[in-house]
Amino acid sequence: MERSRRAAERVEAPAEDALQFTRPPNELVLLAERFDLPPVILENWWRHTVSICRRVALPGERVAALGPVFSYSHLAAIKHFGMGVDLAPVATIEAAFEEVVRGHASLAVVPVENSTDGRVVDTLSTFARFPVTVCGEILLPIHHCLLGKCRRAEITEVRSKPQALSQCRGWLASHLPTARVVEVASTAAAAADAARLPGVAAIASREAGIQHGLDIINENIEDNPRNITRFVIIGNRQPQPTGRDKTLIILRLAHRPGALADAMNVFRDAAINMTWIESFPLTDAPSEYLFFIEFEGHRDEAAVSAALEELRQHAQRLDVLGSYPQGELE
Repeated sequence: MERSRRAAERVEAPAEDALQFTRPPNELVLLAERFDLPPVILENWWRHTVSICRRVALPGERVAALGPVFSYSHLAAIKHFGMGVDLAPVATIEAAFEEVVRGHASLAVVPVENSTDGRVVDTLSTFARFPVTVCGEILLPIHHCLLGKCRRAEITEVRSKPQALSQCRGWLASHLPTARVVEVASTAAAAADAARLPGVAAIASREAGIQHGLDIINENIEDNPRNITRFVIIGNRQPQPTGRDKTLIILRLAHRPGALADAMNVFRDAAINMTWIESFPLTDAPSEYLFFIEFEGHRDEAAVSAALEELRQHAQRLDVLGSYPQGELE
C-alpha cells in the first residue's frame, strides 16, 4: 500500500489535474522504441499502472458513467483513466451530471456525438441546465458484438440500447429479420438480460459478453465500420493549455435575420476553425435555438479570448462550457 502511494506521488498527476496523466514520460517512450514495443501497448500499460496508483493514493477520485460495468461509457472511462478507475455507474446521463454537481463524483464521462447517429440529445439538453465544465474528450471506436447463450438460429429477441440497435439496423435486417427488437437502458444491461433469458441475444461490447459469460455469436455487426462515439469528461476543473485544445460554448442569439451569420463571422475574422456546430430547440421559446459550437484553441489564448469577447456582443447568452485537450483515436 505504501509503495503504491509513493508511486502515485512520483507520477505527474496531481489531484486537481487527473485528466492529463495518460502519456508516459519520455524515458519510457525511448525505452519502448529501443525494444520495438508498439506505442499503444506502452500507453495502455502506463495509463492502467498510474490509474491503480492514483486509486490507492486518492481514494476520493470517482468517475460517474452511464450504465453497468463494460457499457461503452465505462469503456471510454477505462480508455482515458485506466483500469483502476473508481467507477460510479448511473442509470441516466442526467444522473451523471448530478453526481458531479452534488460532489459525489469528481468527474463524469458522457457521450455527446456518434459518427452514425449524430448528436446525443440527452447530453445537450442537460448541458443547458447544469453548471459543469467540460475538461476532456475521449474518442472511442464502437464495435458491436451479437452476444448470447444460444445459436443464431435460436434467437427470438435482440436487446440493446436504442443507439446500438440503430447502428446495427442493416445487419439485423439481413441476418435476423424475424427476431423481435427490444430497447433497454444500456448495452451492458442487454448483456445481463441475454445471460438469464433463453432465446435472447444482446448487442454490446466484447467485454460485456465476457463479463456475463456469453458467447460471441458475431463480431463487428455495426453497419458503419468507422463507428465512433465522442465522449466528453465533465467536472469542475479547467485544464491548462496544451497547444492541441478545443473549446465548447453554448450560444443563444436574437431571433432575427443574419444573427447566426454575424456570430460565425467572428470566427472567420479571428481565423479560428470550428469543429462542430449543433442547433438545439428551446423548449420555452418556439422557433428559437441554442447553438453548441466547438472550435480549436483554448479560452486562455489571446485570440480565443478576444473572439469570445466579440461574440458576447452578438449573444443573448454565451456560456463557455470549457477548454480541453483534443481526444485521439488509437
